[in-house]
Formats: sequence, structure tokens, C-alpha cells
Amino acid sequence: MTKQIEPMPEEVKALEGFLLYIKFKNGEEKIYDMNEMLKFDYYKNLRKKEIFKTVKPFGITLKWETGEDIAPEKIYFNSIPINEYKFEIKEMK
Repeated sequence: MTKQIEPMPEEVKALEGFLLYIKFKNGEEKIYDMNEMLKFDYYKNLRKKEIFKTVKPFGITLKWETGEDIAPEKIYFNSIPINEYKFEIKEMK
């Protein structure tokens, strides 16, 4: 039996600046910056706002309609708690 370390995401919203708002099942709310990831070819489809906005929780991670996902430990450990995020948060239009 494996033990899950990272909390599971239950809600995600695409934000301006290619950020993600993520609410985890343990109640934590965090901001994840996708800009570094978008430099990789694997994520090239997500550079289009219309596709980036299709992000959804998918089990222990996040997934886009074009098949891209992120390692669960990245979205949890490399994100910033929302109360520590110092910039304006705007949902992507």
C-alpha cells in the first residue's frame, strides 16, 4: 500500500499571466506559476489561453483537454500559499 503525501487538488482556475489557482482537499489554497513549464515543448499547446483555461483536477494532479498534466509534487511543493502571494489575482479571460 502506498501512502499519498501531497494533498489532492479539488478545484483549479486559470489566472492571468499563466498562473493557476489551486484549492486542495485539505483546504489549502495556492498559486502555481506555469511560465517556466511553458518553455518546454510538452506544454506548447498551453501557451494558447483558450487551451490553458481547460485545466481540470484529475485525480492527484491537474490535466488539460489536450492531455498535458503536471507532477503532483510540483503543483503542491512549488506553489505559493495564496495568503503569501503578493500580486493581483485575476481569472483568465
